[in-house]
Amino acid sequence: MGENSELNSTVTSDSAREETVTVRRSESADAEEIDGLISPSAQAVFGRVNVIRLLEKANLAVTLTNEKGDILGHASFFDHPIGDLVDQTQWEAFLQEHFSVGQCTPFNTLFLHLFVARPNFTTASVKEIMRAIFNAVTELEYVCLLSPHVGSLEPELDEIFEPLERLTDPGPQCLALICHRKAHCPWPIVRTARVEDHNEIIPLFDEQTNLLSISHQPFFLAALIEAEAEEHHTAVCEINGVAVGFICASADVNLKWLLGRFELSEFDGLIREQKTKHHKVPAQSDEDEHRRSAEQMNTVVLYSLKSVCVCCHTSQQEEAQPASEKSNTFCIQIFVINKNYELRSADFIPFLFQVFPDQNFCVITVPNLSTEFPLLQNFIRVPSIPTSLSQHELYIFHRDGVRSLSVRPAVALNRSAVSALVKDLSLNESLLQDLDRYYETGCDRDAVPLQAFVAQAEAELVGIVIIKDEQDIEYIRAHYNIESFIYFSHHGYDEHAQILHFVLKTTVQHFSKNFFKEVLRQARKSCLYLRIYPLYHSQENSCIHHLHYVLNCAVPVCPRRQIIYPLEELGINAPSRRLTEDQAPFALSLISRKLTMEPKVTINTRIVLVGASDTGLAFLEVLCSCPHLRFNSLTLISTHGFPGDYNHEDAGFLSTSHAYSSRDLAQIPVRSFISVVTGKLVGIRRKSKYVLLSSGEKVPYDHLILCTGLQYRVPCPTGVDVSQPVTNSQLHSTHSRYTGPVPSNLFTLNDLHDCMAARRWLCANFLELEDNAIVYGNNIDIYTTVETLLSLGIRGSRIHLVLLPPEPGVSSFLDSSVEKAVAMAMENAMVQIHRNCVLAQFNNGKQPDPLTSASFTTDAEPLHLQCGVFINLSNKGVDYDAFNSFNKSFLVFDGRLVINSSFRTTNLSIWAAGPLTKFSRRYYIDEWTHANFNSKEVGQDLAAMMLPLFDPTMEPAEAPPPETDRLVLLYKQAKIQGGKLPGGYHYLHVTKPSPTDLTGPNVKQLQDRAIVTGQPERGDYFCLHLDCYELVGTLTCLSLKPLPVSNYLSLYMKHQQLLGQLLSCYQEDLIPDLYSFFTQSSCLAVFHDRFSDLEQELQQTLKLKDLCPPDQLKDENSRAALRSSAVKYLSYNRNLLPMFACPGQL
Repeated sequence: MGENSELNSTVTSDSAREETVTVRRSESADAEEIDGLISPSAQAVFGRVNVIRLLEKANLAVTLTNEKGDILGHASFFDHPIGDLVDQTQWEAFLQEHFSVGQCTPFNTLFLHLFVARPNFTTASVKEIMRAIFNAVTELEYVCLLSPHVGSLEPELDEIFEPLERLTDPGPQCLALICHRKAHCPWPIVRTARVEDHNEIIPLFDEQTNLLSISHQPFFLAALIEAEAEEHHTAVCEINGVAVGFICASADVNLKWLLGRFELSEFDGLIREQKTKHHKVPAQSDEDEHRRSAEQMNTVVLYSLKSVCVCCHTSQQEEAQPASEKSNTFCIQIFVINKNYELRSADFIPFLFQVFPDQNFCVITVPNLSTEFPLLQNFIRVPSIPTSLSQHELYIFHRDGVRSLSVRPAVALNRSAVSALVKDLSLNESLLQDLDRYYETGCDRDAVPLQAFVAQAEAELVGIVIIKDEQDIEYIRAHYNIESFIYFSHHGYDEHAQILHFVLKTTVQHFSKNFFKEVLRQARKSCLYLRIYPLYHSQENSCIHHLHYVLNCAVPVCPRRQIIYPLEELGINAPSRRLTEDQAPFALSLISRKLTMEPKVTINTRIVLVGASDTGLAFLEVLCSCPHLRFNSLTLISTHGFPGDYNHEDAGFLSTSHAYSSRDLAQIPVRSFISVVTGKLVGIRRKSKYVLLSSGEKVPYDHLILCTGLQYRVPCPTGVDVSQPVTNSQLHSTHSRYTGPVPSNLFTLNDLHDCMAARRWLCANFLELEDNAIVYGNNIDIYTTVETLLSLGIRGSRIHLVLLPPEPGVSSFLDSSVEKAVAMAMENAMVQIHRNCVLAQFNNGKQPDPLTSASFTTDAEPLHLQCGVFINLSNKGVDYDAFNSFNKSFLVFDGRLVINSSFRTTNLSIWAAGPLTKFSRRYYIDEWTHANFNSKEVGQDLAAMMLPLFDPTMEPAEAPPPETDRLVLLYKQAKIQGGKLPGGYHYLHVTKPSPTDLTGPNVKQLQDRAIVTGQPERGDYFCLHLDCYELVGTLTCLSLKPLPVSNYLSLYMKHQQLLGQLLSCYQEDLIPDLYSFFTQSSCLAVFHDRFSDLEQELQQTLKLKDLCPPDQLKDENSRAALRSSAVKYLSYNRNLLPMFACPGQL
């Protein structure tokens, strides 16, 4: 139940039969079997139980299973007593008044709400479960059984629990029992190490060593223990008289080394006094950095190494700390503990602060590739400074962290302490205003109830949380996948709350989960939601410090694909306006009761992604959406930073793949989990493992992911003398790199940032003039660019569309009728079109800036054009700086960056994906590259390929069999292209991935059936192609009205019978207009994001590979199963599909 949420052991049944069992966290699928284990005696003690609800609301629910997966026992634990014996917020005072309970507090106590077991395994189950939870929850000291049901306790429970001593007579009529940790887990004793501990400690090193063997230096450990001094201490953790852990700490800390590599301003530079300003260490070369790191590593001979300390002084020559800056720190140099007791690692910490009474900080450094072991989960991870190339992570623990924490509702007397706590934070005024409203009325300005809670460490106020009732829970349910984490029907509407403000002092941030657990209990809530708005949004008014404290406790909730409803046609059958009205987009995180005791796997591996392409963003989305993983070091390097500041509709110019809109990027859980570095890749240093940016910045990596895609590059004029009669047939090569100055009025557009820059320039410098605009290229982007120019008010006669000679087998539009309609629209707008042109000269070969004319060779006479602005959409390929980086780092490049079928380049630490890449020639598959597939799907598969490297719950990927070593994965999701074309046409094209035809144009499959309505010229054209299985394989729309793109993308690979018997209706001339047909209520269920789940359920029910037509389902049982599944689907999703009648409504 730690990082893998499972503990294995062997138990003996009452009949002396041994079983290998696993204690794991309970799942909803266990409910039916658990319910079958509830006996009358259990019901007499725990009352009537709804097992699903119990599992949903329990802080901790564990199940004991055997090797076959059969459930042997189960227990559910809450943070309050059973039933209505006492209000869940008042139980602590209730216990103190009526019972002798010692030190029971909300932080160290849980209450048993259900225990069941198979009859023959009751004794073994209860002992094993209690042992497991005491081991897994380090702060847990007591488990109480406090129930209003005074029934006879089963003998096995009676053996484990002891009655609470009553202080009042007669007192409350209830069952009151307690179980102590010490009865199941021996109490660890931490003491100073002695030389006689040597023989017990040595096996711990030998078991866990990954460096040198202790046998090479047999007296090292004894000498280390004997060297006990004021600034050097060693200790052991002893259980039942046996040393199970060892730690060595020193106050001799190299602060200069730490300050030069880590952001320590929040910790006062780890010094007690700082009268003079401390300057950062000058940046070193990477060779010096790695040499120094090696020297630091050699300062202490390390064997285990749970801890690798590199922050102690290396030599007497090290610069002394100024007298005015006294160190306030000691460091853990060596730490090792028996794996069976590693969850008790934190027991060392109070002892260390006792033996170092003058130091307030304990630090520990570990290699960034090491797994975060339990001791570190109590420490604060300190981020490195941007220029640091250190290969280590720094963790800090403050003396305040050993104090006990208490949580209670805020009172007016706390106002000044809260003000002092938040005075240096941005948006602190917003927090204080909400706090004052809570004191005055208990509501915000919209009359929504507020609640405020403060955290105190002894007498000091160290944290505050302000929440409000979640008024838009139905909107959240409809727009975010919260049902991946909770059973919505088991949570009352008043049990959902929104986190408005959260501040917790840095030195006690490891109490964050305990803080939220107490807030949920005292506020009587079951779910807390945090909305994270994009930086540019005005609704960002929550004071959150630090955001990653909350994200460490929460799970990211992914957005749902939305149906675009024909609201006017639906009328009263449309969903509630609260669900369909657009709200400002936000990313959502969730904290529920059971998540407060769910550990996460922390990953410090430095993953650097180069390129904010669709592939790269999909890769980040998958990693950031893993609820049980926390990636601390994800970095995105992008020329213009993180995308999402601009809408595609506002920017124009380029076509879109509909992978990520600005709204999508605001909703997916990515921006808050990554660091963004704005810059351009110019070098890769494989040996030192960092990338060099155009700004000179160095970004270190452990895994480098290259997803830069392909870019339009500045075209290089051929330089031929156009005063002579030259034609294209006389040109030798047109693929040279332009190295001259780029004219200020030449725009090469590759992303929305480039488009907005061009748009602003045109509005400021071009619209009022009479100069020509030249658009150069030959792809769909030139047509969307022409439409943008026309929409800006530029006359068509001023726009010159200069088309390059087409490549064989390549066309901007795969549907010729669309191409004709667009050409006619441009002709009507008087756009000048020039075909088969190759750029020859800028400004007749003279100084190119500013660009006033451009010359082109054609198949006939040269073309000379006056130019006011030149928009370049040609010469698409790998960025030249990126190519130089690959080439100089000896990565294989063959027109594209070469990878194998697992996304690997020739360097194991460097991965690549997307159109940038091609498969190695050994696969003999040149017609397929990632450019032929949906880039988002490729990015998702790249993430899936890498996750086993980090996720302990996943089995490592097995090496493929030799016979499949030369195979590559072909993807299935659609290739999507869209945009606004000349004539005001909204264009969408969806098609199956297809290979690059190296010989000629694609041959249309004879089995395809076309369903076409409308005419392109009229702006109502809709064309569907069904493959031989009657699945939608290709979709083309050209409309004068905006398209419900999300709906139409759902049609891909759907069987025509699911679409209202589409083919037969069309053949019977019952579908005059596909646009109208797909607005019918009967089609809306297909557009629902969970319809694919229904399809899978039906296929499993009917045991068929494909859905059969109804006339083949002659078996009445099969028909009934199909109907039942469909009704359940419609009933469960009724909030979004109210236009369908459900049983009982008619």
